[in-house]
Amino acid sequence: MSTVLVITPLIIANWSVISAAVLGAVGTLGFTAVAEALHDDLHETRPTRTEIDIEDSEILEAAAGTDQQIVVERDGVRAVFSRDARGALRLCMEGKGHSKSQLQQIGEELIGRVTQQYVYHRVVTELQEKNKVIVSEEVSADRTVKIRVRNW
Repeated sequence: MSTVLVITPLIIANWSVISAAVLGAVGTLGFTAVAEALHDDLHETRPTRTEIDIEDSEILEAAAGTDQQIVVERDGVRAVFSRDARGALRLCMEGKGHSKSQLQQIGEELIGRVTQQYVYHRVVTELQEKNKVIVSEEVSADRTVKIRVRNW
């Protein structure tokens, strides 16, 4: 007998868990972490910018303030993950020579990968806490993850 579970992701965690998911996921898309925050240079042309709200996300208030952020870059595109005033995870995409729709598309792909990374680690942790044995894991070409668990 087997059971198939489809998981709807809700991201509710503290900043350190969100940071781990972001940093774990962005590398698979070719992004690298940037040490410095965004800066505006008045003498340069301003890059195109778009803000993306990440639905069903909450960064626990006691764990982080709104000033924390993770900045990653790839090929002139900068992505800034932060916590907004309501406590939700937010993504700001920025890049010269890119349209808002291009940045939105890159951002959506990035959010999808971060969400998948977060949910994967959350599921595996929950299974381990319940002493379930993971028999196998498989990632298909469309990045669907299948985890087989022995349920005794």
